[in-house]
Amino acid sequence: MSVAFVYHPIFLDHDTGSMHPENANRLRSIIHTIEPILDRLFLVEPSEVSFELLHEVHPEFHRQAIEEKSMHEEPIDADTQLSSDSYKAALIAAGSGVKALDLIESGKVKSAFCAVRPPGHHATDSQAMGFCLFNNIAIAARYAQSIGYEKVMIVDFDVHHGNGTQEIFYKDPSVFYFSSHQYPAYPGTGSDLEIGSGEGEGYTHNFPLQMNSGDDDIIPIYEEQLLEDVGFFQPDIILVSAGYDLHAADPLAQLQVSTDGIGEIVDSIMNVADVPKLFMLEGGYNLSALAQCVDKTLKVMLSHSS
Repeated sequence: MSVAFVYHPIFLDHDTGSMHPENANRLRSIIHTIEPILDRLFLVEPSEVSFELLHEVHPEFHRQAIEEKSMHEEPIDADTQLSSDSYKAALIAAGSGVKALDLIESGKVKSAFCAVRPPGHHATDSQAMGFCLFNNIAIAARYAQSIGYEKVMIVDFDVHHGNGTQEIFYKDPSVFYFSSHQYPAYPGTGSDLEIGSGEGEGYTHNFPLQMNSGDDDIIPIYEEQLLEDVGFFQPDIILVSAGYDLHAADPLAQLQVSTDGIGEIVDSIMNVADVPKLFMLEGGYNLSALAQCVDKTLKVMLSHSS
């Protein structure tokens, strides 16, 4: 059973400007680097997410705001730039999890990697921010639940805390949010005191890491704590916000995790629980490190697919 690789060329048309760290060269670098293993992957193109599913996470006014600002090429803020193709790219990025989950549900694959942009985990239900327009992983979680995966675990190893994802599911005991990240850093959320509220209390678990933390600090979180939380929650599926800006070479953060260390994190995720796994690209801004880490991720996923 192969690994699905979900990608669409429209992602290259989301033009943030050549000097912006979240630019199309990120995906070009990934595609070039993984070329030798493409024939081992199940390659698929996603389509736009339905408005009905989008509205499970984002209200209509949020969708309209992204559409209008994209049409006029107006930025959301200094970090979050839009071009004329950004809205369509964001709809297809949000639809990537749907395509991957349909393949998983059909039995054609047991795991998938969605190479998307714009990323998603900072987008709250009603606010685009931090390079993110729609929350791709949250939309995937709601779609997974609609097709029978009732208990969804989201694992987020991006160096920046997924404030949007946490906020969307903070009161929801059907979605467990597990995150390791540099703290304090953008966006300022993600302390270990943030554990969910109401019925969702105990279903958010943050692992804030100090600047310069490396492999020895982060790998035990995934070898030990993730195993413990999976044992407690018993998820039906695991969705991963795969941000590679935790790498030592990344220019936007200060963790010191190696490519091999990231491979060990991915291996731990793949090992834990015999349930489907879906990876959704988030950050990662050193082109070489990003591409090498995605290549490493896919090779680890392939090693678990036979």
